[in-house]
Order: sequence, then structure tokens, then C-alpha cells
Amino acid sequence: MQTDLWNYCLNLYARPGVEQACLQLQDQGVDVCVLLCAAWLEERGVAFDKARLGQLNACAGPWQHEVVQPLRQLRTRWREAAAHDDALATLRVQVKALELEAERMLLRRLESVTHGWSKTQSQDTCAWLQKMTVDAGHPDCDALHTLRVAINRA
Repeated sequence: MQTDLWNYCLNLYARPGVEQACLQLQDQGVDVCVLLCAAWLEERGVAFDKARLGQLNACAGPWQHEVVQPLRQLRTRWREAAAHDDALATLRVQVKALELEAERMLLRRLESVTHGWSKTQSQDTCAWLQKMTVDAGHPDCDALHTLRVAINRA
């Protein structure tokens, strides 16, 4: 098991189907950084608590809104034009790298929020995932299942 959140996320995201599942959930309004942090907490045996989820969302929300989302929107907006403009394609790659770095910084912040949270063995191996995705309305069950399978293969 990876001990730090960033490496855990890299490992989980690289598993079959996880990237696509995360993108589907992101399209439905789920914060993927908080989602991956939730998976990490669940795997580490940290009991779900609504107040803890609130702390994670309070940490992530402003950073997502002010930093990550504007970078993602710019990168997405340039996709078509960059296919025909080498200079813009180069800038788009740099924006993508900045977006990834912003997500890495957010994951560090989320990890720091969790310091000191007690570890207990949860009976439900996906309590964090289930409880946090309820806020997104009706998240894609197939995408959640893909995440659950990937986490259980750790």
C-alpha cells in the first residue's frame, strides 16, 4: 500500500478502467481529487465521518474553482485549435502539465487535512466512496464499480 496520497492516486489511476471511471464521475460533478482521497482513506481504514468529508470539500472547493478548473477549461477549449497549430499545441501541453501540478498540490493539501484522523477498520470497504458520491446525485454505478474493483485489488 502506498503511504502518501499522491503515489496512491498514481497507482490507482493507472489501473484498468480507473481513468475512464474518474472522468465519467468528474463529468457528473464529482471532485476526482476528493474521490481519490476518499478511496485512500477507506483503504487506510479511516472511518467515514460527514464532518471529515466537509473538511475535505472545504479544502478542495476553492482550489478546484480558482486553479484547477480554469486550467482544465483552457486546455479543453484549445483542443481543436491545437490540432492545427503547433505553437498552440505546445502551450496546451504546458497547460496540461500545470493542471496536473495543481491537482498534485491539491492532493498534498487534502493529505495534510487528514493528518491525525484515527484509523479504524471499517466493515464497508467503500463507505467513503458511497457516501461522498451521494452528494453528486445519481453517479454512474458502473464507474463506481470500476473504482471499487480496482481498490479491492490493491
